[in-house]
Amino acid sequence: LEQLDGSTIRQPPRGPDGFVASTYDAHPAQVYAFLVRSTRDPSTAEDLLQETFLRLTTEARAGRAPDQVRAWLFRVASNLAISRARRESTATTWMGRYGQSEHDGMVMDSPESAAIRRERTETLERVLGDLPDEARVALLLAAHGFKGEEIAETIGRSHGATRSMLLRARLRVRDELLAEDVR
Repeated sequence: LEQLDGSTIRQPPRGPDGFVASTYDAHPAQVYAFLVRSTRDPSTAEDLLQETFLRLTTEARAGRAPDQVRAWLFRVASNLAISRARRESTATTWMGRYGQSEHDGMVMDSPESAAIRRERTETLERVLGDLPDEARVALLLAAHGFKGEEIAETIGRSHGATRSMLLRARLRVRDELLAEDVR
């Protein structure tokens, strides 16, 4: 296509590959951030992100493109992360850098503030790392804005069981963080 100024715009491919390309343009950062937090390893997260989009490509080319693509991507990514965690025996591969945001490092903190935030993040990582895999994934999905029904479908539990698990997990995290603050 030619614009008014004479430059050309590359038309995205149509069909399944165009669908995957436009989906990849819209969602990789969110899914990657989720996977980094879930696996605690950026290179593993990259591998799982590629696997997630490879599965999307396979589904789209087979004519089974999902209607709710964002939810589908997170469901596949969480299933891949859970499967990987089940195969690995060490708990240290889970939950990396949770609690840090894209804004960290943009403003210089005092050394005291940085130390307090680092301690709080380490505590949160430890507490989340102690949770069962499904509870941790459910909390992360909730933190990414997914509704209870979507979380339940993703982890393969009933909505009621998921709500109970999320409540217990949230209470446990809150109690552990409060206990650390007292120390």
